Amino acid sequence: MAQCVFCRIASHGIPAAMVLETEQAVSFLDINPVNPGHALVVPRRHASSLLELTDEELHTLITMARRVAAAACGATGSRAFNILQNDGEAAGQVVPHAHLHVIPRSPKDGFSFGWRQLPYGEGELAALQQAVRQRL
Repeated sequence: MAQCVFCRIASHGIPAAMVLETEQAVSFLDINPVNPGHALVVPRRHASSLLELTDEELHTLITMARRVAAAACGATGSRAFNILQNDGEAAGQVVPHAHLHVIPRSPKDGFSFGWRQLPYGEGELAALQQAVRQRL
């Protein structure tokens, strides 16, 4: 089976603008950035979903994302950033390898989530709370 593009980048099989590497993860600049300094943080081990990562791998990714965010903001002069994770096709995940996006932001950069907020119907909040808690 062929390796996914992020596995190939992590193993240096294809070039990327690497900014940070550890034994467990790598970070590189996105070739199609939302904003300058947009970087990806990727585990070296292939995992399609964040849910497939170990606690240690997840800790490594978020710690690396924080370091990269500070460096990318410093390099671009940004004073804000987003850390995003899309898990699954319906959530917008394009490459089926778990990863975090680190995106430096500026007040008028034109990037918008189009966030919406929907109210719960009568009794729906409590029912969903119970369903989630039973699964934890």
